[in-house]
Amino acid sequence: MSELKLYFAKASTFSQRTRVVLLEKGIDFTSIDIDLQNKPEAFTQVSRYGKVPAIQHGDLEIYESAIINEYLEEVFPQPALLPSDPGAKAVARIWIDYANTRFVPAFTKFLRGKDTQEQEQGRREFLESLLYIEQEGLGKLSGNGAYWLGENLSLVDISFYPWFERLPVLEKFRNFTLPTETPRIKQWWENLRDRDSIQQVANPTEFYLERFAKILGLTVPSA
Repeated sequence: MSELKLYFAKASTFSQRTRVVLLEKGIDFTSIDIDLQNKPEAFTQVSRYGKVPAIQHGDLEIYESAIINEYLEEVFPQPALLPSDPGAKAVARIWIDYANTRFVPAFTKFLRGKDTQEQEQGRREFLESLLYIEQEGLGKLSGNGAYWLGENLSLVDISFYPWFERLPVLEKFRNFTLPTETPRIKQWWENLRDRDSIQQVANPTEFYLERFAKILGLTVPSA
């Protein structure tokens, strides 16, 4: 099998997704940490969008985390991170799309909205998204399982993971905590964060607080 190279950035949510997939599947790879403020030419030749993650696998150059992760699922099928049943697989892809098109934009608007009005709109959208996940996602799909689709970890869990790791930023800078109406989400997050693959790619809370304080032009509040 050809050598696999991963281009990533430590702070990148989307890179974390692919790093978890690689670790869960036990794939041998060489990682190359990219300074996104000073991108090397070799990286931009692989990632034509200039974004991370990107992989080079033999003659193939692939970017965009959702595409990379499905490629890895097909080329390295064990352990499976998507259901084999076409209908269940389609449902999983709907939730991955929900993460990308609804959940993540709401989180971003809430945290980085240009003014109070936009941030409050983001707060409402983010809360609505969490309640929807609680009822329609984990509430209907996980059963009594530890993860989104039941007992086994999937690309759905991995797609949502990085933003839950950043919840302490919302707590510090936007006075937000998970609502009491989301017990399934809280238990799911506890289960997920205990996985070895998650712990290997996780960054400490202080890393995010310092990073987003600079991005938002704020001071890190004292504990």
